[in-house]
Amino acid sequence: MTRSGPCDVHTVALNPAIDLTVGLSQLVPGEVARARSARHDPGGKGVNVASCLADWGTAVTIHGLLGLENAARFEALFAAKGISDAMVRLPQATRTNIKLLEEGGRTTDVNLPGFSASARDLAAVEASLAPLGAGALVAISGSQPQGLEDEASARLTAALTRRGARVVLDVSGAPLRAALARAPDALPFAIKPNRHELEACLRADLSRRADLVAAARGLVARGIGLVIVSLGTEGAIFLSAAAELQALPMALSQGSTVGAGDAMVAGVVAALAEGLGPEALAARATAFAVGKLRNAGPHLPEQGEIRALERAVAVRPLAEWLAQEPGA
Repeated sequence: MTRSGPCDVHTVALNPAIDLTVGLSQLVPGEVARARSARHDPGGKGVNVASCLADWGTAVTIHGLLGLENAARFEALFAAKGISDAMVRLPQATRTNIKLLEEGGRTTDVNLPGFSASARDLAAVEASLAPLGAGALVAISGSQPQGLEDEASARLTAALTRRGARVVLDVSGAPLRAALARAPDALPFAIKPNRHELEACLRADLSRRADLVAAARGLVARGIGLVIVSLGTEGAIFLSAAAELQALPMALSQGSTVGAGDAMVAGVVAALAEGLGPEALAARATAFAVGKLRNAGPHLPEQGEIRALERAVAVRPLAEWLAQEPGA
C-alpha cells in the first residue's frame, strides 16, 4: 500500500498487551474447558491505533514501553506493516490479556499483570517524543502500567501540546481526569471517551442526551478542540467549535461494537492528517470502527471497503439526535 505523507503521525502505548483469544463452546466455572481455537495478537490500544493507521497507508511511529521478554510478536507486527518502532524496552514481559469467547458471543476477560514502570522509564518515552512539535499528530491511548502516577499521560500530553503538536487522547479513569484538570494550554486537542468513561471522569449522570451534550460542550468551551463520545450502537457524537454532529453507521444499528474504539481513534487521526472537515472526519472515524469489526485482530480491510463504508455512514446535525431524546 502506498504511504501517505511524511512520518509526522505517532502513537503512544504505555501499557501494550498480547491479546490471547480462546474460542470455547461453553465456559462452565469449575469444569475443564477445551478450546476450539486460539490466536495471539500484539495489541493494547496504542498498538491497535498504529496498526489501523498503517493499514490505511499512513506513515506512523509508535512510542511507549515494551517488555523485552516477549517483544518478538510486536516487532513482527511493526516490521510487517512498516510501523517505525521508537518504543522503550523494559527487562520484563509485556502483559497478556485473555479473552474467552463462547459460541453465541459471550466473552470473559482475564487481564494478567504486566511489567512495572518507573519515572525513569516515562522520562525515556518523553525523550523519544521530544523532537515532536508543530505539525505532529500524536494519539496517546490506553491504560498505564503499575509504577506510573495517574499524571503520566497528562504529562506527555501537556509537553506535546505546549510544543504545538495535536494530541488525540483516549484514556479513562484517573488518567483522563488528570489530563482534563490541566491548564488550557496543556489540554489535548481531542478526546474520545465513551459515555460511561465520561460519566466516571466527570462524576456525573449523563444518561440523558441533553446532559451528555452539555458536558461535551463544556469541555469544548474549556479549550479541547474536538470531543468525541462513542455511544455503542448509536454511533458517536462529535463536538467542536465548528460543528456538532452525530454519526451512525447503519451496519451497527444492532449488535456489538467491541473493538471499534481504537479503530475510531485511528480514523480521527487519519482524517486530521488529511485535513478533512467535520462531516468527513465523523464519517471516516465511524467507517474505521465498522471496518475493524470485520477483521480479527488490529487490522482494517482494504481502503476501497473503508471508503464504501464512509459513504454509508449517516452524519446529521446533533440537534436532530437531541430532539429524539428517549422518553421525552
